[in-house]
Amino acid sequence: MVDAAKAILDNSRTIISKLQLMSVFFGDDVIYRIYLRSQVIHQLFEDNTELDIHKLELFHLQFTQTLLDLLRKIKKNNERAIMLLADEIQLNKDLMVQIRSTIMSAENYKIDQQRQVLKISTSLRKLFQILSNDTSEYPFAKNINSFSARYSTDFYNDVPHEVLLDLIKYELGDVYSNAYAIIQRKLMGAVQKHDFKISFHCGLKAGDMVTEVYKITDTDRYFLYFPAKDLFLFLDISKINLGNAPSELSKKEAFIQELEDKNDQLNSSINIMKAAIPPEVKSLLADNYKKLSDISFLQSISDVDIQANMLKTMLNTDMM
Repeated sequence: MVDAAKAILDNSRTIISKLQLMSVFFGDDVIYRIYLRSQVIHQLFEDNTELDIHKLELFHLQFTQTLLDLLRKIKKNNERAIMLLADEIQLNKDLMVQIRSTIMSAENYKIDQQRQVLKISTSLRKLFQILSNDTSEYPFAKNINSFSARYSTDFYNDVPHEVLLDLIKYELGDVYSNAYAIIQRKLMGAVQKHDFKISFHCGLKAGDMVTEVYKITDTDRYFLYFPAKDLFLFLDISKINLGNAPSELSKKEAFIQELEDKNDQLNSSINIMKAAIPPEVKSLLADNYKKLSDISFLQSISDVDIQANMLKTMLNTDMM
């Protein structure tokens, strides 16, 4: 009988140690209080050998072990959910790597804007000379259209097709033209007056149609360059309604930022989910602790059976 009592007490300590680990893992006050109450109950039987030690065994069998099984099930369910979130995080990371391998950075875009401004300015200056001297030279700088070809997909602002078509309309009597270029007469005079000093404002696109928008330095006047027709026209900036500054953030970079933000949210969810306990379980645990605190194990061990049955019912359902 002494050996049997010792075995029951040893097993009780093992079970209580497991409950302590669960209380630490979940960080839940009620589980911790149940753990402390279980220690008190264990000590009660250990210090009072005249008590029926089998009631301690029954307590653990009916209540503590069932509680441990329920907490293990919750932990396992949480781990499965976390694995799904971790998979999503990894997929997002892989996608970001793929996008970064093809992205044109905003820094490169900014640098190449300056190069393109120089090309357009040089081309306009040469076009002015060609038109003034009535010669047939080619006015454009080398690879002048590569800028839009390279950056339009990521950086240019989308506008309705009809808006872009309206922007590139002109009257034949209002332009100078030769075999290589078309430029509005008043625009030619304006850029020449300001020594061909210009700045890049933004790019526009509508489907496959693209155009570049420039601002004449020290003025509030804008003009467009339409590469498909080598066309230069004044532009009423209010028609494109893009505000005072162009958008220079690559759409791909913006998407990467969205993915990074999403992963931050998923990681936060993982941290919360790791030790999450369903509300209905929390409510039951609080009720269990209250009952455990109130009962006398010498008189009402059946009350433990009632609470244990509630735990078992929850353990065998798909509530979690």
